[in-house]
Amino acid sequence: MPNDRHSWISLSAAICALLVVAGGQARAEDSKIRAVVELFTSQGCSSCPPADALLKMYIERQDVLALSMPVHYWDYLGWKDTFASPQFSQRQRNYAHTRGDGKVYTPQVIVNGRVHEVGSHGRLIDKAIIAMDRLAPIDLPVAIRSEDATIVIEIGASPTHPAAERCTVWLAAVKKSGDVEIKRGENGGRRLTYYNVVRDFSAVGMWTGKAETFRLDSASVKQSDTDAFAVLVQQGAGGPIVGAAWLEGPTS
Repeated sequence: MPNDRHSWISLSAAICALLVVAGGQARAEDSKIRAVVELFTSQGCSSCPPADALLKMYIERQDVLALSMPVHYWDYLGWKDTFASPQFSQRQRNYAHTRGDGKVYTPQVIVNGRVHEVGSHGRLIDKAIIAMDRLAPIDLPVAIRSEDATIVIEIGASPTHPAAERCTVWLAAVKKSGDVEIKRGENGGRRLTYYNVVRDFSAVGMWTGKAETFRLDSASVKQSDTDAFAVLVQQGAGGPIVGAAWLEGPTS
């Protein structure tokens, strides 16, 4: 496998923090989010299972929104990842392009769209989260809730926010847990569990500093195997994430 799978980068000085305010008929988290942790992983990568297991620890934290985004570029090694999407591979490349370092590998964690660390190195990921919270906390009010068969996303007004010019509002349909029997490739013969796997990732609108509300038919965005939603408010294709929210068990 390529040597750049395990790469390192020092913490970025440009930091942002996240605030979630969520409510509604379905269960929603109502806490201050300090970080969004995205894990780029692959069922065909023998270095990834420790990172996949570590992600569960971050999912259990109230101050972190953690997502798994499986990539497809290791499929040629003998096992086609059953969760992978070329969209996530491109998202990972977008981050590398924005940072300017070209570092694309698995398992890779991106924290708040800014800092990358090896996905199995919890100590370094923790340092990134702490540094972000300490150096430049930014509170962008974001909420997601379920009203009957509608998903409602609300983003507060913040015209002086550094990211207020133009941000994409992403909606992720999430499978909270899934077991996979891997029959070939580097992990052949293993049964592995994956957590908070993103099964669909769609741009639902833009935020430019003023208050916005988005209403979506839940049937049009919920996948057959998903049981949660996440919202990310992000600058550019691979820029900082400035807001996030989480919703479990929305109505269909």
